[in-house]
Amino acid sequence: MESDFPQGSQNMQTHSHEFVEGVSASMRSVEAVMLEVAQSEVPVLLLAEKGAGKKATAQRIHDLSRRGKEWFRVLSCAAIESDKFEDSAGLEGLVGEGTVFLTELADLGAKGQARLLQALTKGNSQSGRAQDPARLICGSARDLEAAVGAGNLREDLYYRISGVCLRLPPLRQRREDIPILVEHFLQKFGRDFHREVPVLSEETLRLFEEYAWPGNVRELENAAKAIVALGDETVAMGGLRAMLRRRDATGNGKRVSLKQASRAASRETEKELILRALTHTRWNRRRAAQELQISYKTLLYKLKQMGCSEYRAS
Repeated sequence: MESDFPQGSQNMQTHSHEFVEGVSASMRSVEAVMLEVAQSEVPVLLLAEKGAGKKATAQRIHDLSRRGKEWFRVLSCAAIESDKFEDSAGLEGLVGEGTVFLTELADLGAKGQARLLQALTKGNSQSGRAQDPARLICGSARDLEAAVGAGNLREDLYYRISGVCLRLPPLRQRREDIPILVEHFLQKFGRDFHREVPVLSEETLRLFEEYAWPGNVRELENAAKAIVALGDETVAMGGLRAMLRRRDATGNGKRVSLKQASRAASRETEKELILRALTHTRWNRRRAAQELQISYKTLLYKLKQMGCSEYRAS
């Protein structure tokens, strides 16, 4: 049986993850920060729900950096826990050319954290080669500050890998980007499957824009893949249609008054301003509250209303 842990530096394979530029205010703010951090060597911590595009974002930062023509490697933090990984000296790749993206840092136990910290501290000094360390980008779907507070993540490791903390919005908070992403994935799978790119019906486009996408961009990509592979959007979108019909049956299909529309527009503007302030302050919520001239408690309440309460305050 083939081992899950290839030998030597092959533990870190190169990957290509496509980043699609958005038009939403939240993604424009994120992309501005990405461009800024790409010009430096500071470690980056990407926080986002699963499927929201952490790998693609890491790849994009790498591509925009001075290391863009060098290796981009993806390393599962869960693999670092394995004794096989230690035997194969997999962490040697943290020193050298290119960028290393460590996925799901919260998966590291005490043993893996010690190994990673040791590799980051010692670098490649044992080899006797004078070589710059690789650019380090880490990702997590969980609140790492809470993990530090609970004693599940070493504080010295957390501060070493979180030079800049960048939080990616879930797809439900950037619905303006859905049409662009859908078209991108339809084109991609049309090429991959050597099939004609389908033209989606108005009903299917509405379903894409109204669905909550709990699996985020990854789920959207799989839906587009199913449409192209099956060649029948009715069959591929059956599950989403059933969910939205149930939602509409509960009363969400009511007429909307001008007053309700005004309130909705106001909430959208408020959300845009909050996300812009948070991105500008690297999600330091106390500083963002000061910029917005509201109390810290009020900001936390509004974030809860927006569905952003999964990450605790800085």
